[in-house]
Amino acid sequence: MDAKQISFIAVMSSLGIVISIITLNLGPISLAVGGQAGSALDLSHIATFVAAIFGGPIVGAAVGFLGGIYAGAYFGYVRGTLGLLSLIGLPIGKAMTGLLAGFLYKKLKVVGGSGHSVLVVGSTLLSYVPESVYTVIYFLYLVALVNGSAMTFMIPIVIPKAWVEVVAMGLMMGVLTGNSGFRDFGRRLFYSKLDKSAKN
Repeated sequence: MDAKQISFIAVMSSLGIVISIITLNLGPISLAVGGQAGSALDLSHIATFVAAIFGGPIVGAAVGFLGGIYAGAYFGYVRGTLGLLSLIGLPIGKAMTGLLAGFLYKKLKVVGGSGHSVLVVGSTLLSYVPESVYTVIYFLYLVALVNGSAMTFMIPIVIPKAWVEVVAMGLMMGVLTGNSGFRDFGRRLFYSKLDKSAKN
């Protein structure tokens, strides 16, 4: 990675954290139960998906992980008691989404302009599948290892909520990538290697 890519990751991760702070604190969905801080709106993946569009899989994964740290701390320490498991475990799931989104966007050549908006929406939804499966495993098994008992009750709350968020963000990515001004802005603003990587 060069300095521009690192700077891009820092900027987009910061954006993800800011979005997470705003949405988590303004959009609570369920109350705390059994040591878990309930559920809340979290749109931090907006930054993950934008990073994946312009930076590819590694950048998308890095921004997903770093942008998810506040949510991990929020559910681990601020409003929950899962501690380090949440602080590390939640960002790992978000990194999975960034990794797959970056791979799919690159295959669609979104930056180069040949990716259709409908395919971008579909790719965005598909990119969340590993994190969705991981979230189920997290509440069923990882939490049980650390907490002594599974949090099965969280699955029907968190998973549907997350899919609604991803659908909304997928539609947003479809609109954005369909706009040539957005693609040109990203290319100029972040790093010039995008033109070359989009053609490879």
